Amino acid sequence: MIFSSLTFLIIFLPIVFVLYSGRNNNIWKNGVLMITSLLFYAWGGVSYSVVLILSILLNFFIGRKVRGHNKKWLIAGIVLNLLILITFKYAGFFIENISALLQLNIKKINIPLPLGVSFFTFHGISFLTDIYRSEKREPIRLDETTLYICFFPQLVAGPIIRYHDIIYQIRTRTITLLGVNTGIQRFILGLFKKVVIANTAGALADQIMNVNAELLSSPAAWLGILAYTVQIYYDFSGYSDMAIGLGSMFGFKIPENFNYPYIASSIQEFWRRWHISLSTWFRDYVYIPLGGNRKGKFRTYFNLSIIFILTGFWHGATWSFVFWGVFHGFFMIMERLFLGDILKKIPAFAGWIYTMLVVMIAWVFFRIETFDAALDYVKLLFSFKGEGITLLENLDIEKIMVLTIAILFSMPFYPKLVEKLEVPSTRLSSAFLFVRMNILIPLLFLYSVMVLCGSTYNPFIYYRF
Repeated sequence: MIFSSLTFLIIFLPIVFVLYSGRNNNIWKNGVLMITSLLFYAWGGVSYSVVLILSILLNFFIGRKVRGHNKKWLIAGIVLNLLILITFKYAGFFIENISALLQLNIKKINIPLPLGVSFFTFHGISFLTDIYRSEKREPIRLDETTLYICFFPQLVAGPIIRYHDIIYQIRTRTITLLGVNTGIQRFILGLFKKVVIANTAGALADQIMNVNAELLSSPAAWLGILAYTVQIYYDFSGYSDMAIGLGSMFGFKIPENFNYPYIASSIQEFWRRWHISLSTWFRDYVYIPLGGNRKGKFRTYFNLSIIFILTGFWHGATWSFVFWGVFHGFFMIMERLFLGDILKKIPAFAGWIYTMLVVMIAWVFFRIETFDAALDYVKLLFSFKGEGITLLENLDIEKIMVLTIAILFSMPFYPKLVEKLEVPSTRLSSAFLFVRMNILIPLLFLYSVMVLCGSTYNPFIYYRF
């Protein structure tokens, strides 16, 4: 089940919200969320639920042992969480590469990938680490552990929430009309971003990038990667908006995951704005424990290299994903060495051009499964080839409009406009709020539902991870 499905919108979410609102009792509310979250996950495959429940029980029992700064149990818990991740996500990759390296004839193993395994194992590690670091010896409850790991808004594609940031919200929170109202608006905005913008851009990206690079012209190749750049941002930020909106409807404050990454004028700034919950997770649970930037320049660059190799590998068990991470890591290190000083001296627009070129080239390796095919596509981008499938063969009015809207709203002018218009006690403010609440938001929802009714199953990109 995905958020952008009629089953979720018309059946699952209304039933959950009615049950949740049935009693003003936190035990009841947590129970409803816990049971419905497990059902939500089981919808994607009952067998996957066994892995999730095993992860919950494992972290609960080890969490009780970790209290009191028991480092041996912490290490054991982290290793077991990583074993779950490695077994289901990376075993086939390792076996295939070892077989090729040693020239062994080992049959390829295809292990089904449980939905969200990368996310709930990272939640498990956060759970154990935060308990270990805490100075308070607080009780570890199974119901709270279960809800933290399997809370359905963030279960299969984040944002990654820290245990110490959410546990007190699990124990006590208040649902307000403002929170529900804000949550509904945020959810609808995310739905529109996914269903209308991301899916339209994705169709264009597929139309071009699924074709052999030899058949494309360079301008068409640039259009393809531009479309994918739009798709992945609106797909993932749309999911995050929906998760944050759902959290708000149930009284939770889920952290922001994006902050207009495509306005960044350096790769360092890009990573402060893109998938914030993942980059800060690696910073706090890996980079800083490795020594961060406190042990000299060489150690800093080494630590950054490790982080970005892991970031690429976290996204998928292919060399293309690893290269995507290494590519970003290389420019992060170059900016610390000398590029950062150059970027400070040149116009911000030039820094933005550089950043977007790096990001878009990297997206080629993220999007195309095989490394060689991705490399051929990058070569095509800079070959200035005029023959082959052209721009006009791929564009129509709908796609041009969607790409234009997407590019405009990837910049923060709308929040600034809202900030100016929402000045209390003015006629303009009242009119704007009325139009947004009673016309704009309902229209976005109705149009999104209409598009859903005529579309096929189209999951979020980050469901693969």
